Amino acid sequence: MKNIRIALWIILLAAAGSWWLADTLRPQPFNYFTFRDVAVQLTGVVTIAAMSVAVVLATRPRWLEPHLKGLDKMYRLHKWLGITALVGGLTHWWLAKGTKWMVGWGWLTRPARGGQRQGAAAQPTLEQWLRGYRDLAESVGEWAFYAALVLMIVALVKRIPYRWFAKTHQLIAIAYLALVFHAVVLLKWAYWSQPVGWLVALLLLAGTVSALGLLSGYIKRARTVAGEVADVQYFPALRVTRTTLTMAPGWPGHAAGQFAFVTGDPHEGAHPYTIASAWDAARRRITFITKALGDYTENLHEKLRPGQPVQVEGPYGCFTFDDGAPRQIWVGGGIGITPFIARMEQLASQGASGGARVPVTLFHTTREEDPEALARLQAHARAAGIELQVLVDAKDGFLSGERIRAAVPQWREASFWFCGPTGFGEALRRDFIAQGLPASRWHQELFEMR
Repeated sequence: MKNIRIALWIILLAAAGSWWLADTLRPQPFNYFTFRDVAVQLTGVVTIAAMSVAVVLATRPRWLEPHLKGLDKMYRLHKWLGITALVGGLTHWWLAKGTKWMVGWGWLTRPARGGQRQGAAAQPTLEQWLRGYRDLAESVGEWAFYAALVLMIVALVKRIPYRWFAKTHQLIAIAYLALVFHAVVLLKWAYWSQPVGWLVALLLLAGTVSALGLLSGYIKRARTVAGEVADVQYFPALRVTRTTLTMAPGWPGHAAGQFAFVTGDPHEGAHPYTIASAWDAARRRITFITKALGDYTENLHEKLRPGQPVQVEGPYGCFTFDDGAPRQIWVGGGIGITPFIARMEQLASQGASGGARVPVTLFHTTREEDPEALARLQAHARAAGIELQVLVDAKDGFLSGERIRAAVPQWREASFWFCGPTGFGEALRRDFIAQGLPASRWHQELFEMR
């Protein structure tokens, strides 16, 4: 989370700071209209900067994952940038439209416009050409903002089904391209020869290339490999579906703890699932364990059949258990057990060839209990040499930091790997940090794609 906050502040301060080098919020003479003119430029720069980076992040750039600690963290930054753009866009819109309305209502009196400034005929040809599109750029920007506003609200309201979010969210790329035109025409001409203009030009170029890549489908196709359903098993007590796929040649392999986007129904679109198996290049099979959490996953076991073709995009994520701690503590809450199953498979397959292993204690908390699923989990733990503790809420009570510390007295030297409900993870994280655990030793999968 620290990296996300740092990245967000860098983006916002770079945009606002570069603008501050070129302009001021105290223009002379100072009045509402002169302030409004510069404030429109500032809010426009910050908003288009946030949107540009958000569009770049929507392409799921793998080169950024190590720096932001995984695609799940990048999506959290993407969400915050979207909210920033929403707030900045609303402010920008009100300064532009609200001022006109207040003049019409008689609340404000617009100062008389000065005559044409001397030397206007000597303006650069490009500036004159851009000025000719000013009215069009204002109209395009206004309607693009309304469209983006609706699409952002759809993305933020989780009651709206995921499939509708996934389909409509792509349309933001079109709205963004319209806003690029708006920004190029209406950005103050003097800015283009200063750092703020260079930054805006760079961000608009990166955002435009990314938006075109998203709309064309090129980026997705380049990372997608065909697969075929090999086996489907349903655990009714847990409301969980275990699906095994056979991947076509081209799948690059994956590390335990990573995830992928799977499309089984083109009308439904791609859904993100953590991969619950280690990669074996000879067998070319991967397994997903999916909890019934929505309309689509509720009946997933009925929709998938052996032999059915699927598309898999990935792998993504940095929840890969790579650190130098002499001990690890894993906590898998509910369906959050999936990355740990993959890691146990990987450790078991490595055997003695994997070298010296650090001691690992795995805590799995669950509301429901299924004997067959529990037996599988216990077998994975034995094969990997992992100490397993299973807590069923109704029978064993809830897992707490105090219970973990009592079970693992050496917890101070351990790193923690958590996957499960976000609130549960944050509560444990705060508890252990308060007890002296360095924040850098806490690794948490933020598996939220919206």
